[in-house]
Order: sequence, then structure tokens, then C-alpha cells
Amino acid sequence: MKLLRSATLSVADIGRSQGLYERYLEYRTVESGNVDRGLAESWGAPKAEGAAYAVLQPSSGANIFLRLVQQPPHPDFVPLQTYGWAAIEICVQDTHAVCARMADSPFTIIGPPKELDGLPAIFPMQVQGPDGEIVYLTQIRDDLPMYDLPRAQSLIDRLFILVIASSDMAGALAFARDRLGLSFGREISLAYTMLAKSFGKPLDTKYTICTVTHERDVFFEFDQYPPAATPRPQHPGLLAPGVAMGGLWLPDFDKQISVLSDFLITPPEARVGPIYGGKRAATVRGPDGTLFEVYEP
Repeated sequence: MKLLRSATLSVADIGRSQGLYERYLEYRTVESGNVDRGLAESWGAPKAEGAAYAVLQPSSGANIFLRLVQQPPHPDFVPLQTYGWAAIEICVQDTHAVCARMADSPFTIIGPPKELDGLPAIFPMQVQGPDGEIVYLTQIRDDLPMYDLPRAQSLIDRLFILVIASSDMAGALAFARDRLGLSFGREISLAYTMLAKSFGKPLDTKYTICTVTHERDVFFEFDQYPPAATPRPQHPGLLAPGVAMGGLWLPDFDKQISVLSDFLITPPEARVGPIYGGKRAATVRGPDGTLFEVYEP
């Protein structure tokens, strides 16, 4: 079972961002409306009540979603310098073709197409959206020994990894294992150009990252951020700026919710819409204040 279900982004102008993701990423809107009180409270963001939102799905029809929630930007937010959800990663069919499209878009290319040392199966690039959200766009050329990786069914297809910036990667990984029931994947130290640029370090500076898996499905990446990183600034009562939340199914919902009870913001409640499907959901506040929305399958 593939567990990744959603990513939620904070945006300043819902109409603008909705149009950008529809035009340049070929996503389509499958739901829109305003955040109700119960949902806002479940996120620990009561002032998000009434905020406009839109749920988008890739043109391939993959059953995994992007949710945009409108709220005012925070003047102190700088991407790739704070803890929490750092980026979303989407699989694509042709990185060079996607790069050409992004070059003629409001998305800023911050990492041009580049093969990863020792990982020829992965061919990524990175862009930054108008609200500081970081999007990796990655062509999958082959599987890896430990993982089954998705193949894009449209030029720009589904979410397949969410990236978490950690102050204490070991502690965050322990939370993922002990509370979310996940397994550690591969831990590596690599030259991470984007982070080096962000923190003003030499481009060959190495950072430690570790993937997190369920069975042969890899869907979270934890990055150990340097001491210069800080907690993410956010408006009281609202979601964090940039990538605000990641969502996953819990295969054994009742048992796993009991393990997570100390971290729940509010008790689970059934919710409607494409993301929830009428099933129960709750939000967990994890290490560094990272929000995980968890769903009953």
C-alpha cells in the first residue's frame, strides 16, 4: 500500500496559485471552498477558518492530492532555512522538457536538471513557487534495490516524496518509526547544492539525508539541517508558510492513533472530500512542530 496522500501549501492568492499549478503542472481542481471550523482547529490553526482552499489532482488521475490554502505571507519566511516541511517532490516523464516549461513560467528554477552522483536512476531539477514553496521535479529512470519508484503517467504527475528539514534528524526518524510505524531507508551524506547556497557554504558541502519507507514504498526524506537553521516563522493561529503539512494513510488506523494520542491536536473525525473520502482523519504535531495529517484508509 502506498501511504502518501497529500501535501498542503500556504499561498497568498488562491486564484493565482491555482491557475499556476493548473497551467504549468497540468493539475486540475477537484474541490474548492472555505476551511470549516473543525478542520482549522484540527490543524491547530483556528484562524484558518473561512480561508479559501483548492484541492488539485495530477492530470494522470493519480489518487494523491495537492491542497492550496490561502493565508497572508509571513515577511520573515525564507525557504530552505527553517525546520519543517521543506519541499514536495513530483515525478515527471522528461526533466529537460519540464525544465523548458518552467523557464517560461513564474516558477523560479533554483536547481537545473542534474544527475545525482551514484544514483543514475534519479534525474531531478528544482523550482521555487511564488509563495516560497520548493518543488522537486524528478524523472525516474529505474528502480532502486530497496525501493519501487513511480513512473510518471503524464508529463508532470504525482507527488511521491515529501522532504522534511530536521533540527535533530535522528530524533525525527525515531518519531517516524515509533509513532508512525515507518521504516528507515537509506542514509547518505551528499553534496547538496541548494542547501549549500541557502546557508552560504561551499557548493561541495555535504549534508546527511535519510529516506523513510513502508514496505518498498519510499515517500519521506528527512534532511539534517545545519545549526544556522531556525524554527519556521508563522502567524499565530495559521498554518506555516511554504509547505505547511504532509498527509498519509495509517494502515492500522485505530491502533496507530492510540500510539499517536499524545501528539494529536484534536481527536479523529470523519471528513468529506477527495482527500478524506468520508473516513476519519486527525493531525499530529511532530518534531520541530511538523504537521502530519493522518487518514483512515
